[in-house]
Amino acid sequence: MSFVPVTGPATFRAGELPRDGTVEFTDERRTVSLPLRGALPVLTRAHQRDDVHPSVALLGGAALLGMRLVAAGRFEPDPTGTGWRGALRPEDEDRVVRLARARAVDGFDEATAEGVVRAVIDAVADTMPRTAPVASRRTTSRPAAGSRWSSGVETPAWTAPGDDFAQRLQERVARARARLRDDRPQLVTISLRVEADEEELVGGCVRLVLQVHAADNAAHVCDAAVLWTESGESHGFGDRARTHASIALRAAADAWPVLDRLLELRVPDQITLDSDELLSLLDHGVTALDQAGVQVLWPRYLDRDMTSRVELTAGGSREEPLVEGLFGPDSMLAFSWQLALHGDPLTEAEMDELARATAPVIKLRDNWTVVDSAVLKRARKRLIRRVPPATALAATLTEVVQVDDVEHEAVVGASLLKVRELIRTAASRTPIEVPAGLAATLRDYQRHGLTWLAQLTELGLGACLADDMGLGKTITLIALHLHRQEAVGRGPTLVVCPASLLGNWEAEIERFAPGVPVRRFHGAGRDLDGVDGGFVLTTYGTMRNDAAVLAEVPWDLVVADEAQHVKNAQSSTAKALRTIPSAARVALTGTPVENNLTELWAILDWAIPGLLGSRNAFRKVWAGPIESGLEPTKARQFADLVEPFLLRRRKSDPGIAPELPAKTETDHLLGLTREQTVLYETYVRDCLRRIQEADEDSRRGLVLKLLTGLKQICNHPAQFLKQADPRPGGRSEKLDLLDELLGTVLAEDGAALVFTQYVAMGRLLERHLSRAGVPHQFLHGGTPVREREAMVARFQAAEGDEHSPPVFLLSLKAGGTGLNLTRADHVIHVDRWWNPAVEEQATDRAYRIGQTRPVQVHRFVTQGTIEERIAELLTRKRALADAVLTKGETALTELSDDELRDLVELRHPGGRP
Repeated sequence: MSFVPVTGPATFRAGELPRDGTVEFTDERRTVSLPLRGALPVLTRAHQRDDVHPSVALLGGAALLGMRLVAAGRFEPDPTGTGWRGALRPEDEDRVVRLARARAVDGFDEATAEGVVRAVIDAVADTMPRTAPVASRRTTSRPAAGSRWSSGVETPAWTAPGDDFAQRLQERVARARARLRDDRPQLVTISLRVEADEEELVGGCVRLVLQVHAADNAAHVCDAAVLWTESGESHGFGDRARTHASIALRAAADAWPVLDRLLELRVPDQITLDSDELLSLLDHGVTALDQAGVQVLWPRYLDRDMTSRVELTAGGSREEPLVEGLFGPDSMLAFSWQLALHGDPLTEAEMDELARATAPVIKLRDNWTVVDSAVLKRARKRLIRRVPPATALAATLTEVVQVDDVEHEAVVGASLLKVRELIRTAASRTPIEVPAGLAATLRDYQRHGLTWLAQLTELGLGACLADDMGLGKTITLIALHLHRQEAVGRGPTLVVCPASLLGNWEAEIERFAPGVPVRRFHGAGRDLDGVDGGFVLTTYGTMRNDAAVLAEVPWDLVVADEAQHVKNAQSSTAKALRTIPSAARVALTGTPVENNLTELWAILDWAIPGLLGSRNAFRKVWAGPIESGLEPTKARQFADLVEPFLLRRRKSDPGIAPELPAKTETDHLLGLTREQTVLYETYVRDCLRRIQEADEDSRRGLVLKLLTGLKQICNHPAQFLKQADPRPGGRSEKLDLLDELLGTVLAEDGAALVFTQYVAMGRLLERHLSRAGVPHQFLHGGTPVREREAMVARFQAAEGDEHSPPVFLLSLKAGGTGLNLTRADHVIHVDRWWNPAVEEQATDRAYRIGQTRPVQVHRFVTQGTIEERIAELLTRKRALADAVLTKGETALTELSDDELRDLVELRHPGGRP
């Protein structure tokens, strides 16, 4: 029919009888007229094309609607008795109206188009049955006009010469009516019932019997044998139930192929499973069938309540109460399987009997029991492996253990139970006596911390003291050193810390432990000659370079202060620290988790090697599930695991630091100057275009560059433009507010810490304050160690000292940890960091024990910018308290282009971009 033009108009010409109608197709060259039967293929194919004339589309839609009615049997004799017409239901009437409205063409209003559609429908209904029905005989009165073939009145008998179509149609309608009256279940589900007699159980075999359930009433059930062989009166299912049961059985066989044997049976009643097939059912068949919606039902006389647990024992004996030396370098612990029936452990004899079993069916305690391949394997191979103590300790604390990537319940022996009790109660035990050599009085929480550290280190374990900054981690560690020296006379303590804290450690040791030797292993001429006690202080950089020299000393304790410096276990600093042996290790940090849980793993894996497994195993078992938030049970288990080794106290905790004054925090919302607005919007537009065009690798770098640039613009245009000697005034509201705040601070004889994460911004502020005549000093990462110590001392000097500047500028990384700057009663954050814990650490330089005045914290936030969005993120993080933090700035590189645009676009008042 490719010669028929369909891009031009088409016209339906009604005939004397509906089936005599024709369709004319016209284009510029010719007109083709086809009888309706010949036109139907053309119209149905043309209906799917986009280039046909609207009139062709109208006729095609009408033809399809008429064919659907005929296919559904919805047509009836016309009132004259000379043909057929469509029997339209209300929903069909609606389709006619909508088709006419949608396909009305030039020269055809909706009413005319609707008439054409109805005429085509009747023509199709009269054409498809092939011959026109005539009244050869009539058993009742003729159908009244408008009566329907499917109406409830007595139906006239219509016949067609040479064709029994009407009779077949009547029979089909009668069958449909009968089905409508049949309320027996037609849709079914299936289940499998396990059966076995004594002889079969002895042989290790069982039978699977197929059962059929009504889909909407599982209690309506019968065996498949009954459904296949008996009438509906006996089983109560409809005629189509067998078909649906067969379909369900084929789906079950796809899930567990052994059921193909049932499909091969004429009556799929039951099959017998041998030992291998029964093991297949137990190992994976039950799970696969359950996922396919097919239950396997087990009889009461066949027990499946065999469970397995992992038993941890020390020294190879279940009863040996070994505690001392449990965590020594040569100690090992054993994992062995413990099988139980109904919760009661099997005896050795029962384990032996199970190990000798050749089939998955065995008689134990006068009951038949079925066991899967894994249980049989565990019974035959009792001992799994020997493991390091830290691995066994992790299982002891969580009461679960991973074996072959499967989690099992762990049962611990007497020695490990005792150790677990000691570890879990270490922080709550009656505090030990303060060492006589400590020239200070410890607060109650500090004595508890000392007791906790002493208990863990005596067991040969490490620890992470993660108290808030300013709560006295240094003095607690000094007390631990003195306690261990008094108890057994141990070797020296090595303290590894940032260079800025060397002076602080030296001063604290001389103050609180007078007479204890202390030396710096740092700078030119450093040596370890004659070190046999006391403290040795070094920096992370020096330790990295001289790790081999440090490793030759028999250290009693190695202390990592500000341990977040080794949060990246792959760094050369972290690797070097791991090579220095000691009797025990202690990590000190106020932020054990800055960005993700892997950082906590790095700290604890150094302090207690092996406790959390390998890095990859930790990501798979703990970090991934916890950070996704999908497995709350994992978070609880992880807390049980790390809590005994991680002591975290906050200033806000009851009874921790009641003498601390009030702290007030204020977010100052600022606007952008016109210069900043133009720079911000232009930079966003340019960077987003480049990010959209970039490949995956370069995209991450471009996103980080965008985030950094925007935060610099929010600070000051000169920082972003890298202007060497800018005119700072009037270009940023941050500088205006800083001038206002510092004016108030100086007028009240106060002092302020001013933090920025950018050294360049610090330089800009330094020049600005110098021009304004404000006394200040600036500490950053390039400041020499001796000068840092002098700057801290100058700032902390008595008020009125002309050499003691009241304003201390600090870069966040260099001055945000370890320093004691309690002279300040104002803390100003010029820009925002991604992690609230880092900002809080910086604030704690002033808000710590020793502070006597209320502290005011000021945070500068530019409205409508990325800084405001950061502030919202930080607020949400604070609301999570000690929960896991998200991935910080690096996570933003994974945002989609639309998400990134929503994050960085400048929003004007009212939230409009």
